[in-house]
Amino acid sequence: MQYLKKKYNSFFASPIGYLVIALFLVLNGLFLWLFKGDFNILESGFAELTPFFLLAPWILVFLVPAVTMRTFSDEKKQGTLELLVTKPLSHLQIVLGKYFGALILISLALLPTLLYIVALDNLKMSADILDYGSIIGSYLGLLFLVAAYTAIGLFASTLSDNQIVAFISAVFLCFFFYFGFEGLSDLSALPLEQLGMEAHYNSISRGVLDTRDLVYFISISIFFIILTQFNIQKK
Repeated sequence: MQYLKKKYNSFFASPIGYLVIALFLVLNGLFLWLFKGDFNILESGFAELTPFFLLAPWILVFLVPAVTMRTFSDEKKQGTLELLVTKPLSHLQIVLGKYFGALILISLALLPTLLYIVALDNLKMSADILDYGSIIGSYLGLLFLVAAYTAIGLFASTLSDNQIVAFISAVFLCFFFYFGFEGLSDLSALPLEQLGMEAHYNSISRGVLDTRDLVYFISISIFFIILTQFNIQKK
């Protein structure tokens, strides 16, 4: 717990934490309220947050790797990883400390978006009813998606001491696990879409919690955390 607190505080000791939250809010705000296009809520004519929940996973594909790329690559570059693993902490504790520190930071970026619900409630026509079940389900889906992205980003940061390489690797893996299997399914005519995150994210977003979706995201997160632990054990 002390190590987790230290890693969490380290994000806000530098501009990274504030920059991540600001970027996420600014990008979403521009696409949802200002830029013309399919994601503009005002142009859609419907009092719903569907455009936000369609857009957010794509922004997070880049934002989460930007947060996690330094977690282990920076330690390797500065030669402090060997020192870190000699501390009275297990490898799993080190990985989990960095994982939950990044996860909490990224999850905090979602909190201000709750104001979108207030804005829609004020903008909707009197006859309109917000689908709160779908909204709650979509936010839960985003949290599970962030958890999986963070685990992938943490693993990617162990692959190289170069932050850019770690960032690109994480973006590729996050993109592949979110959309790649659906693309492969379209090309091969095999039902591979259930192996990807998008199908499970969309399922949770409908407001119905299926244990298969929860198990999927938890399994992906645990799998990459174990891979991360294995990689730092080799150092």
